[in-house]
Amino acid sequence: MFMGLAAEKYDRQYSDRQLLRRMAAYFAPYRGRLIRLALVILAITMIGLVSPLLIARGIDLVGVQPNVGAIVALCVGLLALSVINWACNLMRRRMTVRLIADVIGQMRNDAFRATIHHDMAFFDEFQSGKVIARITNDTQELSQVTVLISDLISQFTILIVLVGVLFTISWQLTLALLVMAPVVVFFGWAFRRVARMVTRSGFRVIAEVNSAIQEAVAGIRVAKTFRQEQAIYDRFRQINRRSYEVNLRRGFVLSNVFPTLNAMAGLGTAVMTYVGGLAAIGGAVSVGAWYLFIISLEQFWFPMTNIASFWSQIQGGLSACERIFALIDAESSVKQIEDPRFKIPKGDAPDAQSSTPDSRLRGEIEFRGVSFRYNEQQQVLRDFSLRIAPGESVALVGHTGAGKSSIIKLITRFYEFQGGQILIDGRDIRAFDLTEYRRQLGLVSQSPFLFNDTVMNNIRYARPDLSDDMVEAVARRIGDGEWVAALPNGLLTQVGERGQHLSMGQRQLVALARVLAQRPPIFILDEATASVDPFTEKQIQAALNLILADSTSILIAHRLSTVKSVDRIIVLDHGRIIEEGDHVTLMARGGHYATLYDTYFRHQSADFNAEVYQKLKA
Repeated sequence: MFMGLAAEKYDRQYSDRQLLRRMAAYFAPYRGRLIRLALVILAITMIGLVSPLLIARGIDLVGVQPNVGAIVALCVGLLALSVINWACNLMRRRMTVRLIADVIGQMRNDAFRATIHHDMAFFDEFQSGKVIARITNDTQELSQVTVLISDLISQFTILIVLVGVLFTISWQLTLALLVMAPVVVFFGWAFRRVARMVTRSGFRVIAEVNSAIQEAVAGIRVAKTFRQEQAIYDRFRQINRRSYEVNLRRGFVLSNVFPTLNAMAGLGTAVMTYVGGLAAIGGAVSVGAWYLFIISLEQFWFPMTNIASFWSQIQGGLSACERIFALIDAESSVKQIEDPRFKIPKGDAPDAQSSTPDSRLRGEIEFRGVSFRYNEQQQVLRDFSLRIAPGESVALVGHTGAGKSSIIKLITRFYEFQGGQILIDGRDIRAFDLTEYRRQLGLVSQSPFLFNDTVMNNIRYARPDLSDDMVEAVARRIGDGEWVAALPNGLLTQVGERGQHLSMGQRQLVALARVLAQRPPIFILDEATASVDPFTEKQIQAALNLILADSTSILIAHRLSTVKSVDRIIVLDHGRIIEEGDHVTLMARGGHYATLYDTYFRHQSADFNAEVYQKLKA
């Protein structure tokens, strides 16, 4: 039942004391509210104690000398106490809900902030659906348990004060009552370990369900293309069935706690009723005092059984807390030294009109004996060295697995290298403030990601300060804006989720316009392999030429036009540079690049198309 529900690698074990201390830190900024809440709880406690005392006193008075006026006064007093108790409970609920909402909101903010700052290796290794479950489901579970804990604190306060009052009435009966209390607590504590285990498993299986749903929705286009709707439905049914079994077991364990403790409390009530009755008959206590003990038993056992029975749910809250803090505390594999001597000044993205020379990198990139592997079995680069001059454009070519994408991931600091040095403008790449360094990078991935917004807002994503006119001016620099005119509503066209309302070529143009607006000193392009029409390819190349003219550029090229436009071509094979030079020089050598050209690029050339035409004509 629990197969596949193992902890994530970044999970860690926290003691209950550590978790409570971390939680207390979240409540610390709200000390004033906590004090006011404590006063309200104390008022509720006193009201809860006064009611049975009034009734007990009334019974004694009526037993000695019946008095209708005393009975009416007693009823009015109890009614007034009930109204005051209702008002105080309403106030407590409102204060509790608001306080917990603020705390959980801050915790969710911290979890989300930590998540978006994890390196790319984290997202490659761990499913996003499970991460989302920790930020949403686990924090929601924790909020519900926190409300429960606040109720238990109120009941526990009543319990402590009640015990003090009962001691003043009859210390013998009170001691007898306290002797039975550890038995109830023991049974509640006995459920602790199994409750923690089944609750943690419940959280993990919910994360599995969320992950399956997210993957199915994200890949629904592929599933429909290959008619695999039934397959993804069957997979979801399997995971959902496991969720049902795990939660059924969890419910069985938790549902057995309260009946067991109620049975123990019932036994205790029977014993106390018998002992108290004997004491009243013998004259040791009055009938009113005996009644007070009987009705106080419920107020005594209720918090005792709640504290014990809800301990399993408290453990569930601690499990949720543990998973949230594990996500927050997960260590990044990318480590920055952040030497202040190499700090890039904060401010807007590099711009020719607003940036000072010190705020813009020159764009020199150098690899010195770099070694990199994704894991122990997958060594990608070994003693790799490469220098790219400021303003130079370089194309990386090679078969799949040659190391092209890995070089880009290291420059962008998405991954950590294990040996050697990467220098930017002669400075160790790890010495820069990571956020400010990445402001200097322009990246267009193979499948450009667009946010569900307008084309205009997607272009100015890296430069929110740009006005509409400035964004339009940038867009019209590409092919005189003809691609903008082809959009249904121009720059105000909604791109849809992930840009699905646009063609792949249009997405690339929007992504390139975004970089053109940013004007970064270092530009990285993982060119898409999808075919585009000649008109769009011409506009893409025009955009690339504008960017290449003003930045150091590294391109993973899949188009012949791109390869021919760069200053230098680097040919990679299994993480090694085997050839470099421009297109003409490398073709003249007839080496590995010439073979790659025949495989990947030759069919894009005009000569090849002419040959095909002549063969067809013949």
